[in-house]
Amino acid sequence: MNVTLRPGLAAGTTPAANETAYLSGFGNGFETEALPGALPVGRNSPQRCAYGLYAEQLSGSPFTAPRASNERSWLYRIRPTVAHWGRFERVDPGLWRTAPCAEVELPPAPLRWDPIPLPEAPTSFLEGIRTVTTAGDAGSMAGLAASIYLATRSMTDEVFYNADAEMLFVPQQGALRLWTEFGIIDIAPGEIAVIPRGVKLRVELPAGPARGYLCENYGGAFTLPERGPIGANCLANPRDFLTPVAAYEDRDAPTQLTVKWGGALWRTELPHSPLDVVAWHGNYAPYKYDLRRYSPVGPVLFDHADPSIFTVLTSPSETPGTANIDFVIFPERWMVAENTFRPPWYHMNVMSEFMGLIEGVYDAKTGGGFVPGGFSLHNTMLPHGPDMAAFEAASAVELKPHKLENTLAFMFETRFPQKVTRFAAEAPQLQQAYGDYGLGLHRHFDPKRA
Repeated sequence: MNVTLRPGLAAGTTPAANETAYLSGFGNGFETEALPGALPVGRNSPQRCAYGLYAEQLSGSPFTAPRASNERSWLYRIRPTVAHWGRFERVDPGLWRTAPCAEVELPPAPLRWDPIPLPEAPTSFLEGIRTVTTAGDAGSMAGLAASIYLATRSMTDEVFYNADAEMLFVPQQGALRLWTEFGIIDIAPGEIAVIPRGVKLRVELPAGPARGYLCENYGGAFTLPERGPIGANCLANPRDFLTPVAAYEDRDAPTQLTVKWGGALWRTELPHSPLDVVAWHGNYAPYKYDLRRYSPVGPVLFDHADPSIFTVLTSPSETPGTANIDFVIFPERWMVAENTFRPPWYHMNVMSEFMGLIEGVYDAKTGGGFVPGGFSLHNTMLPHGPDMAAFEAASAVELKPHKLENTLAFMFETRFPQKVTRFAAEAPQLQQAYGDYGLGLHRHFDPKRA
């Protein structure tokens, strides 16, 4: 029997037919049930759960973590995870890599790639991950992996969870349906989703082939950055983050479970679906966010602010002010600064930057070559900045209020140097001459002219 229920917004409500529903807020203590009364009231682990369910806690932080960073949820499911288990066999990870990974050594230089084409053969999300860079050490719970995902078929009778990392999905082409054990998330280009470490899911393609970017966060969970002098509003507002309501499968049919653990993929066969959570409550849960709801701030008189003002989510480290990962976007916005070079300035940075383009043109790279679906790497303490076309245009243009439209770029920025995988180093999409773009800049120096 296959039963799928999508309920209303809170415990005790009735299911809403054929609608994906969400709970609003970031890091809230949510509660939701797919059957009336499935969620215990006033306790977490009653002697007997309603409907014959099992209680199971999923902890995303140590039990003794401070309240502000303590993450856990209680799940009420048809079978506990220990019953969704079997004899695991190690399987080929394909082109998926985990830090530390030092497959190749490249000379220090900026790097950029054209989009990786979608495969012709039927390829699921798990089969289509192509890791580009890794940083840090997954076993030490620090760093990241930046990958491209390519998918041409839905995962069918397949479920997966990542024990190594929290996963940030950034679609660039095609929609995804992420059927998680907490409920269903639909995302399309312009939106993101975060799936916490250890959360089971199935990736479906509701509208055909899909391509996008995947950030595996080995470190502390993504959270909202501090606003500092900005105050209580703008940037990413908590109310715009959406967590799915409970939905479950009651399905006794062969299901493949794949677990990423210790940098390896392990697989077993189950006789039933593990996406069987009928109710849950807590603050450790997947969520989505529409990047078009990001409220940017910026200079309104002169100069160019640091790109940190565009941080959507941050994974903090043990060093205050130094991120394990910052997820930064460059959205549509007005440019109004007077007597100012408006594109990003030339710089070298202790942080390393993996950049992708979701749509449009990035304002620092207008000379062509950086197109939607492409990506670049500007590693620790390597120089980068506008190409010649962007510099010459921005230096000569008459400065009027100008709106950057139809553009959306992003960065995965980390304190660690990023190691390029063999796949990325040998990919035909690697632009061999990209590192020379600065050599084309003209000399303008004239000691006789101020």
